[in-house]
Amino acid sequence: MFLQLFGTVVIAGIVGYASERSGFTRNGYIPSIIICVGGAFLFYFIRIMFGIRFGAPGIDAILSSVGALVIVPTHWRRRR
Repeated sequence: MFLQLFGTVVIAGIVGYASERSGFTRNGYIPSIIICVGGAFLFYFIRIMFGIRFGAPGIDAILSSVGALVIVPTHWRRRR
């Protein structure tokens, strides 16, 4: 279980970097990685506490990271 936590953090960091590199987000590298890691941590602990799963831990990390990237920046972005 402890190795799943490290894997979740690594996968979330890779997703954050790749999303910024590909142009999916325009937050900056560090903010995107922080958002992804935060979302992955949150879903990891929800997975442990309540047993909510989408599949393997790696798939859960990818989905939660992308979900956090979609929700957080659009929630705080100003509309012009």
